[in-house]
Amino acid sequence: MKLGTKELLVPLLQGGMGVGVSLGGLAGAVAREGAMGCISTADVGFREPDFRQHPEEANLRALEKEIRKAKDIAGGHGLIAINAMVVTRQFGDAIRTAVKAGIDAVICGAGLPLNLPEFVPEGTALIAPIVSSAKAATVIIRMWQRKYKRFPDFVVMEGYKAGGHLGFDRADLQEGRCRRNEDIIPEVILALKPFEEAAGHPIPVFAAGGIWDHDDFRTMQAAGAAGVQLATRFIGSYECDASQAYKDVLLHAKTEDLRIIQSPVGMPGRAVYTPLLQRMEEEGRVAPTHCYRCISVCNPAETKYCITQALTDAVLGDVEHGLFFAGANVERLTKMEHVKDIIQDVAGEL
Repeated sequence: MKLGTKELLVPLLQGGMGVGVSLGGLAGAVAREGAMGCISTADVGFREPDFRQHPEEANLRALEKEIRKAKDIAGGHGLIAINAMVVTRQFGDAIRTAVKAGIDAVICGAGLPLNLPEFVPEGTALIAPIVSSAKAATVIIRMWQRKYKRFPDFVVMEGYKAGGHLGFDRADLQEGRCRRNEDIIPEVILALKPFEEAAGHPIPVFAAGGIWDHDDFRTMQAAGAAGVQLATRFIGSYECDASQAYKDVLLHAKTEDLRIIQSPVGMPGRAVYTPLLQRMEEEGRVAPTHCYRCISVCNPAETKYCITQALTDAVLGDVEHGLFFAGANVERLTKMEHVKDIIQDVAGEL
């Protein structure tokens, strides 16, 4: 498959998972199989010794390390991407650092990446927004075309079954009113048509949210998607960068353990019900004890909890204090697997 100036052998993306769930280890292993691995830039420097005092410097330093690690593991196969959240304070700096380090693609969500082309010189990395509707895709690309004369190399259409932050109304998520991927994908493809004509190249759509196996892959292709993105299933891989304790929480989670929560980034998210969420229910707030200066829209004096601390605690295996994001199909995660086997099971024989 042709994506801009690059080739992707397996039409499968590994979704970015922060903090620290998808780093160089997982991303490199996915790319080694000919697919696209993805490093989450969210507080990627959490293991650096100066992270608490100097999170900005620690994050950029660690990001360079993780990109090098991923590329070494990939051995020249597949593609390595970053996932950068629009609402993070280091959105632009992280992207510039990744591009300088030779990243293959920049994928952006958790907000509308209206200024993404500013940070990615033409001819360097591929650029792609994550959207949940044709309207969002149109708004983003129209801005890119008008202001930068640029177009996406591909688009990720993320549905309501995804884990982590979700581009849907919280009440709709809780009451089951969200539309299926199969209904939204054709609308996104139709919205992209005039932009494809203006760009002079196709803009493939990758379907995300609830993707688990080859049946899902075929269903998304039948709806018009060029490929798929999945994340939760990769948490059950030996190569995933999270601690085994983190993986065990998801391996034992059931559908009834999932909750739709409100994140400090200003969006709803899907997570496993753990002691932190129970405490939030009972007390209303778990006040931050330290500010990592991570989210542009977060006020430490008012936020219900510190998302950096909660996600860092989780990836390190602290079940008592951690926040564990997961997709709607987490109950299907019942065993540890190798990345190679997951990709073969999803993509099939290509």
